[in-house]
Amino acid sequence: MSILSIKEILEDDTIISSYKGSEKTKEMVEKQIRQIYGEKEVKHYDPYKTFTFAKWKSLGYCPVKGSKALQTVAYLEKKNAKGEVINTYPKKINLFYYKAVEPITS
Repeated sequence: MSILSIKEILEDDTIISSYKGSEKTKEMVEKQIRQIYGEKEVKHYDPYKTFTFAKWKSLGYCPVKGSKALQTVAYLEKKNAKGEVINTYPKKINLFYYKAVEPITS
């Protein structure tokens, strides 16, 4: 099995992250991309194409040695047996931008 190139992954509409459309999450990640890669790179940022370590690994990629994860928070809901929300709690999520990954070589 050959792995897709970064360009192919970014252009493939069937490969998407678990991003749910949160504007706050998008802003948090954009701020970190701006700090690491500069303002110009923020224009290329697509929250649906910024993946977790596990997702990148499934695509045949791993983080470049020394790269830092982009940090964000997702709020998860705990529901009772009736499906009613009984609690909401934060979960830290680590994401890797396409510039911070490389193909797995072995």
